[in-house]
Amino acid sequence: VYTSGTTGNPKGVMLSHYNILSNALASASCAPFYEDDIFLSFLPLSHMLERTGGYYLAIAVGATVAYARSIEQLAEDLLVIRPTLLVTVPRIFERVYNKIKVQLQDKPPIASKLFNAAVDVGWRRFLVQQGRARWSPKLLAWPLLNKLVAQKILDKLGGRMRIAISGGAPLSIDVAKTFIGLGLPITQGYGMTELSPVVSVNRLDDNEPASVGPPLPDVEVKLGENNELLVRSPGMMLGYWNNPEATRDIIDEDGWLHTGDIASIGPRGHITITGRLKEIIVLCNGEKIPPADLELAIATDPLFEQVMIIGEGKPFLGALVVLDKDNWKILAEKLSLDPDDEENLNHPKIQQEILDRIKAKLAPFPGYAKVFRVVATIEPWTVEAGLITPTLKLKRNFLIKQYEDTIIEMYEGH
Repeated sequence: VYTSGTTGNPKGVMLSHYNILSNALASASCAPFYEDDIFLSFLPLSHMLERTGGYYLAIAVGATVAYARSIEQLAEDLLVIRPTLLVTVPRIFERVYNKIKVQLQDKPPIASKLFNAAVDVGWRRFLVQQGRARWSPKLLAWPLLNKLVAQKILDKLGGRMRIAISGGAPLSIDVAKTFIGLGLPITQGYGMTELSPVVSVNRLDDNEPASVGPPLPDVEVKLGENNELLVRSPGMMLGYWNNPEATRDIIDEDGWLHTGDIASIGPRGHITITGRLKEIIVLCNGEKIPPADLELAIATDPLFEQVMIIGEGKPFLGALVVLDKDNWKILAEKLSLDPDDEENLNHPKIQQEILDRIKAKLAPFPGYAKVFRVVATIEPWTVEAGLITPTLKLKRNFLIKQYEDTIIEMYEGH
């Protein structure tokens, strides 16, 4: 199985029958799965998250797998198939979240108030169920808020989804809190192709959405130098195909696989991923910034479809952003500009609006983690163009090369 190649050429990962089966069975022990469950599959079938989580696990528990026609037709397929389980990547939830936010803008203020109340009360209900908060009289409003708001939204996902498992990339805590508050249990997990792929996942009765959960049974984890997450697991690969040097680089003499991810491990074993060793941006003043956190925050604004933070060795951060076409049109017309003229993406009014919206999303971050320049496009970064992976992660090196001239212009004179 080939890696997604986020940092270079994909490598061939050799996985045995034992590797994959042990990982699927360990994953199956982390939540209640039943023979009458229906998994909806729509991620690439070659990807290990979809293989192990999407169909090997389903086969192991005797469940049914239904195949979506495409991501574009996913909304229709959810209504027809009405799955009970979904194994997916965060971008799917982010799109639904942003769509809800846009729709609320066109409705009377009472609609937003009801939505926010449903999420707040639902989140409190979740914390009480998890044993992390006391019962509150506010919870008496849940049956009404569930009927008026939450159930109507969940009905658009088929109406009977018991669990949504998110992996492949970090899930924004705001997005997770929204769906959990609406009554959809999202359990975030973590893994990599070299580990068959699941390392950890949140459990329904011990779900910390900001984390990727505790390790699977028989999986060992510890923190190495620079808080790098190290893993030993029955699912660990045999090695890279015809690449012993790369194998030695990632698996040390004691059998620990070096993930390249920076992490912390909580008192109950929950792992929180805080960045990638190779992705940390170091500004020219020495400040170190994990870009993924900023990108996640910015992407919760419906205007932004895709975001990449840049600034390695530079005096300040910049951003490359892909705008959502519908929201770009609304914004351009609001500012009396022609949305069909892509030159208007560079109009001072548009640039200022984008920077203001980014600034609002980055308000909670330290002062040095601010964006001062932006390049906007409406052409999405696609798998076919080699700019993102099949699970929609950014191929940063390829994107930087694609926008090389634009980035040079961005920092000229600084």
